Amino acid sequence: MQRIPICVAYDVDGRIREDFPSGGELKRARPVIEHLPGFSRDISACRSWQSLPQAARDYIGFIERALGRDFAYISVGAAREEIILR
Repeated sequence: MQRIPICVAYDVDGRIREDFPSGGELKRARPVIEHLPGFSRDISACRSWQSLPQAARDYIGFIERALGRDFAYISVGAAREEIILR
């Protein structure tokens, strides 16, 4: 992907909120999207943090900051060994 869209909040009747709207608000909610740079390189052979493209590291960092948690494992494929330990 050239750019990775990420929903960071919802606009409900002109009010920005970060929690997921429910009930009748859900029908009126519009996603607030931020875009991060994408990457087109196959990362399934990456086995270290440093071997990931910078855009992939930035994407993971964005999600970690949003969740307030660091990831211990990063999957780069479907096979058991296609993982990065941090």
